[in-house]
Parts: sequence; structure tokens; C-alpha cells
Amino acid sequence: MSEVVDSDELLRRIQRARAFAAQEVHTWSQQGDAVREVAYEVVLRVLDEIVAPGRHATK
Repeated sequence: MSEVVDSDELLRRIQRARAFAAQEVHTWSQQGDAVREVAYEVVLRVLDEIVAPGRHATK
């Protein structure tokens, strides 16, 4: 069965995921793996849009 979480917990989980994605962008850029770096940059952008809609201009 699914776990029910409140909005504060959901935001905390998204922020933890965002921090993890930011660390992975850094890790993969250091290792020269451009594909994984770009993939985590996309995840980071999506999580940013969830937390702060409209803050970043679309390309």
C-alpha cells in the first residue's frame, strides 16, 4: 500500500532529490561523462521547476 505524505514532507523529499541530482551533475562532469551529466542536469531542471515554477526561462 502507498504511503501518504503531507506537502512539507513531499517538499523535503524533492529538495533531497534536487541536492542529490546537483551532486551527480558535479560528479559526472568531473569524470567526463557528458551523457550522465546532461541527464542529471535535466532532472535538476525538472525538480527546480516543481519547487519554483517559472523561475527559470525555457530554452
